Amino acid sequence: MMNRLTISDLLEKKRQGKKISMLTAYDYYTARLADEAKIDVVLVGDSLGMVVQGRKDTLPVTVDEMIYHTKAVNRGAGRALIVTDLPFMSYQAGVTEAMKNAGRIMKESGAGAVKLEGGQRVLPQVKALVDAGIPVMGHLGLTPQSVNQFGGFKVQARDRAQAVELLEDALALQEAGAFCLVLETVPLELAEIVTERLDIPTIGIGAGPYCDGQVLVFHDLLGFDDSFKPKFVRQYANLNQIITQAIREYISDIENGNFPADKESFHMKEEVLKELRKELDSVGDN
Repeated sequence: MMNRLTISDLLEKKRQGKKISMLTAYDYYTARLADEAKIDVVLVGDSLGMVVQGRKDTLPVTVDEMIYHTKAVNRGAGRALIVTDLPFMSYQAGVTEAMKNAGRIMKESGAGAVKLEGGQRVLPQVKALVDAGIPVMGHLGLTPQSVNQFGGFKVQARDRAQAVELLEDALALQEAGAFCLVLETVPLELAEIVTERLDIPTIGIGAGPYCDGQVLVFHDLLGFDDSFKPKFVRQYANLNQIITQAIREYISDIENGNFPADKESFHMKEEVLKELRKELDSVGDN
């Protein structure tokens, strides 16, 4: 059995200047595929609310749902470090809520770490979790759980004051014990500065090439939705077209009587079939 990557492995990659790869996954098969490709980190993101449940944002996702999906991911990924999002309002209310919900996720799902959003306002939660032995990944910039506060999905920290605040938050999260930091939808120049200033790795999404690693949503990378392509996403396949065409061919084969064919069917032994036909022929003769 392959050894699972650890937080120490990620820190060592940063020290050696090696890039870290991270990808979301929400079920057994996607996790297994990512793991077989040797992804470093699998993120069970609360983005599942949008890409799996079809919601407009991540806010309705629950702790129970995060545990359910992480259990499935844990069965599929035996090598990658598994990180699970703490969903909206599972930690914002304070240390007690954060400890209870993060503890449940770690204990019941098999996650190797949790991720939460925010800077100064969540430092007490981060410190308490780390002190309790729960590894914490931070998340700054565009934090989707604050989408209503931001007024939508927009690039963050473009002006000087916001950039300084983000850097201060990043340093504070590191000081509180976070082992890694996601930077989402911020200018690449700021991401480069933050990455240089931190001893812990940065993982970018829409934050340019200078972060220590990158993360994308599984469905975005593979082009499940060809109507959704943010600037920062690079599609490595167009599964929307491939899957749709495959289903159309399936429907056509059914309608034309081409599926199932003989090779997809099962047969009785000839002697059994003969006996059965004799028996059936005699049914109703009396």
